Amino acid sequence: MQDYIKSIQKRFHYYQELGSRTIRRLQEDDLFWQPNAQSNSIAVIINHLHGNMLSRWTNFFTEDGEKEWRDRDAEFEDLIKSKTEALEKWQAGWQCVFSTIDNLSTEDLQKTILIRLERHSVIDAINRQLSHYAYHIGQIVFIAKMIQAENWQSLTIPKGQSKTFNKMMRDKAK
Repeated sequence: MQDYIKSIQKRFHYYQELGSRTIRRLQEDDLFWQPNAQSNSIAVIINHLHGNMLSRWTNFFTEDGEKEWRDRDAEFEDLIKSKTEALEKWQAGWQCVFSTIDNLSTEDLQKTILIRLERHSVIDAINRQLSHYAYHIGQIVFIAKMIQAENWQSLTIPKGQSKTFNKMMRDKAK
């Protein structure tokens, strides 16, 4: 179970950093660009993640993960007005996540919590949130790639560089 805790800590930190690196590359106006009226801007996605993170991780073990004070529908409105505000919400949301994730014990993993009055094992609740955040961070990266087009620089292994990367990893392991 300690290996699971280390694994999810690593994955949450990875996705936080992937999103942070993407957001830092963008100009303020880029955060508000939408490919069409039915799509969310990066700022809206950040606002939604912020609301979800605060609701799910505040008093994680003692309160339902869907807080009465959360206004999920408002999370999808254009409420963020600047890159500074977006970054503040991004950091505040992740701080709330990490305050729980980085302090988990193996005993905590045996507990049950509620999300919208539905019982979840702590492991299931964590996996649910990790996949939810990865989904939205993937959207953030994809929107950023559309905005930057040919100027986009890969955050992971660039296209056509897999063999070179794998060789580097093999050489590093030796």
